[in-house]
Parts: sequence; structure tokens; C-alpha cells
Amino acid sequence: MKPVFLLFVSTFWTLTGAQYYYQGLMDYLDNRLLAIEDHMQLWHDQSRRYHTELLDFKKRTAEAMDGLRNDHGTILEDLTGAGVRVDRVEREMDFVETQTSPRACANKADKVVEQEAWGLQESRGEEEEEGGDWEELQSRVSDCVEIISGIRSVKILKRVGSPKGMWTRDPRSSKVYVFNGTSGDTIHQFDSVRDFSRSPDAIGSRQIRLPSDWTSPGSAVYNGYLYYVEQEEDMDVQVVKYDLMSGSVTDIAMFPVESQASVYSLNPEIVADLAADDEGLWLLYAMSDSEPNINLAKMDPTTLDIEQIWDTRCPRENAEAAFVVCGTVYVVYNTRLASRSRIQCLFDVNDMVVSEEAPLIYFPRRYGAHASLKYNPEEKQLYGWDDGYQIIYRLTMKRKLLV
Repeated sequence: MKPVFLLFVSTFWTLTGAQYYYQGLMDYLDNRLLAIEDHMQLWHDQSRRYHTELLDFKKRTAEAMDGLRNDHGTILEDLTGAGVRVDRVEREMDFVETQTSPRACANKADKVVEQEAWGLQESRGEEEEEGGDWEELQSRVSDCVEIISGIRSVKILKRVGSPKGMWTRDPRSSKVYVFNGTSGDTIHQFDSVRDFSRSPDAIGSRQIRLPSDWTSPGSAVYNGYLYYVEQEEDMDVQVVKYDLMSGSVTDIAMFPVESQASVYSLNPEIVADLAADDEGLWLLYAMSDSEPNINLAKMDPTTLDIEQIWDTRCPRENAEAAFVVCGTVYVVYNTRLASRSRIQCLFDVNDMVVSEEAPLIYFPRRYGAHASLKYNPEEKQLYGWDDGYQIIYRLTMKRKLLV
């Protein structure tokens, strides 16, 4: 009996201990589940709060975007109106400039010597002994002594070709020559400006194939001859004289300048720029990249010999083009981001015009920057190429006379 009793007692205690153990485990699991439920409820509440805040943020963002759209529309309208007003002001300024162009200043050349010059003219019949003085003065008056005092009018002829190019008219004829791009071996000849304006593209032109490539829009047409710059790789710059009537090269001259030295920093492809005026043929160039100023050479149009060279003291930096009128170089400047072109530096080979005293002459703002400007002394006009547009500027001239 005793062993049985002991077995019973042992089994009872074992069952009782297991019951307590399982009860503790269940209590633990129940507490953990309650804690998990509490966390899930907290996460649910936070998620719902975040969702509510996100919806509120989305609503406020949508309202802000609508406001920005409205503000953008208002600002766009304001900017459009401001642009219209600026364009109107520029047109009015251009008109005022054409009506009241500022005087171009000079040293003693500023004085047109009305009293002395015309006094000699009145006294010519009375005092024959002063005839020699009058003849000398009259010869000086008949010489090319005009300078630009303003831009009278602008005519946008058409738009054809590349953003950069050149067009010009022979001063001794009505023929117009078009150079499309910055290099090539072909030019287009039109019988007149009217024919060019009426022709679509280059249709109707006479195509002239040159024996070598012209380089950069720096050519000139003068007295039936085409003068163009030829530049081969690692070679000196050459000026070629081409007879437009016979279609043959009559002369070639080497010019000792660096092949990579551009005349104008805003048009780096121009290593030499030929110009023609009443006094003959000119060449604008830079000897080297380290040379800060533009140089000027007077050329013999028959032999291409260099007659004289000057340092114009006009900087190459921010220059876009230049032209020559009556022996005076006019350098046109702009900015890297194209703005209104302006004549900011002058140089006169006869020391009649002083650049520091000359007023700024602004070109009416059009499209971009000038790739070329060519002067026609017979018409007193500039032929400009501006971002593919062919433009004619009629100039206001003023006679200057040394005292």
C-alpha cells in the first residue's frame, strides 16, 4: 500500500505543477497578445492620423498649385505686357534716334568752318588773288570727309540661308552677291536687290563657282572684282582677287597673320575682314591672339600691295563686326547674349574723328547679332546679315572738314 500511495502523491504533485505551468504560460501569451493588440491599435490610429494629414497636405498642395498657376498666368500676362511696352519704347527710341541723331564728335573736324569755308566762296569773285586758297579748300570739300551721325531707317529684306553669312552690292553696279554660311566655293549673284528680295531662297540667281573656298563672311566686291579671304589649314591667310566678268583669278596676296587669330571675338571664324569705301580697299585683321586691338591695312585694289598699316586701338573683345566709311573704321560691339549692337569705337586714318569723343550709335534691336556689315558708298547704306535675316541700314551722314 505504501508504494501505491507514494505513486499517487507523486502523480498528484506532477499534475498540479503542470497545471500551474500551463496556466502561467497562458497568462503570458494572453498578456503578449494584449500588448500586440495595443500596438496594432496604436499603429492603426497613427496610420489613420497620417492618412488624414496626407489628405490635408494634398489638399493644401493642390490649392497652392492652383494659386501658383493663377500667379504664373498673371506674371506671364504682366511679362507679355512688359515685353510689348519695351518693344514699343525701343521702336520709339529708334524713331527718336533717326529724327534727332546725336552728333558725331571729332577734334577740329567738328567745326564745319561755315564762316571760313563759305566766306571764301563768297569772296571768290571779289578777290581773285584768293582763288588758290579756295581751290585748295574746294578740293578738300570734294574729298571723302563724311562720317556717320545716325541710322536713318531700317529695312528687313528677307530671311534666307544660314544664321551667319554675308551679302553686299557692287558700288559700281546693281548686282547683289550673297555668301551663305561661313565658308564655301560658291556665291550667288542677283541682278538687283529687288530680284533678290523676290526670289525664294537662291532660285533665280547665277551661281558663281570659285577656284578656291572663301573663308568667313569677310569678302568685298569692288569695281567688278571680288576680293575674298582664303585660308587653308596651317597656311597663311591669302587675299584673292577674282574678276567677276571673266571668271578668273587675277592676283593673290599672302598676308602674314596667325591663322587662328580672329578679328572679332563674337565672330571667331573671321580671321580677316575686307571692306571697301570711297577711298578704296581695306583689310581689318589681328596679327595674333595676344594682340588686343584690331589692325587696319590700306590695300591697293589693283596689285593687292599693302600701302599702310594702323593700330585702330579698338579692342577685339566683344566686337562683332566693323566697316569703313571715308577712311573711318566703325567697330560694332555686342554681348555674348545678343543685345543691341552699337558703334562704340571709331578710328580715322586722317585723324579727323576721335573715338573717345564720338557718341554711341545704337542699331535698332532685331534678332541676334550681326555676322557681317558691308558698306555701300554709292547708296550710303549698310548691308547686314543678322541671324539669317538680310537687313539694309540707311545711314545719316555729316560732312567734316579740317580747319
